[in-house]
Amino acid sequence: MNAISGGGRTAGGRPGSRGRPDKREAILGTAFTVFAREGYAQAALDVIAAEAQVAKHTIYNHFGDKQTLLRAALAAEADHALAKNLAAVDRLRDLHGDLRAALEDVGHRLIQCFCDERGWALRRLLYAEINQFPDLLDIIQGRAANPVTEALADRLARLTLAGKLRAGDPSAAAEQLAALLTGSLEARARFGTRVLSDDEMRAVARAAVDTFLHAFGPQGAPPA
Repeated sequence: MNAISGGGRTAGGRPGSRGRPDKREAILGTAFTVFAREGYAQAALDVIAAEAQVAKHTIYNHFGDKQTLLRAALAAEADHALAKNLAAVDRLRDLHGDLRAALEDVGHRLIQCFCDERGWALRRLLYAEINQFPDLLDIIQGRAANPVTEALADRLARLTLAGKLRAGDPSAAAEQLAALLTGSLEARARFGTRVLSDDEMRAVARAAVDTFLHAFGPQGAPPA
């Protein structure tokens, strides 16, 4: 997930107008950074306001209270994650080349999304606060995880219709592929405290696709 500037600046680097919608985006991006860094209980609205370069009352005007700001910040971050993951999955659209190579490419890109710095921050924050705010999981699943799985299932269904994969439940196949790609990453990366090399991410993608094609490839075997 891409970091959002907490300084309320325009894309060209000029200071943003205090009355423009990018002020809200600056607050959300900064709030996520502070919540992820400090934890919900220790994160202070004074700090968020200072780092976002807005007045504290502006935060109250936009979001009302700290809990609402937390949920809004996670929702915005999930939306950014969704856009990046959908861009990766969309590379399976209108596939005419080698299936294995295409799946490995998409798998590698999905792993990169999973291992993005703000992606790790999002999951760590969720794990830390889920007991107090169990609905945060619904926000992340509803706005990011589920739509990505659905998009991947749609692409796999189209590949099945084209005869490139075995017929079956595309949703189950998408869940299996996602699990193969990401299941080992938290342990490998130690919840984001260890940076995975690109070679290691590609190796995980190759192994995941190899297993996936043994299960879902034409006649149960990966294509040559």
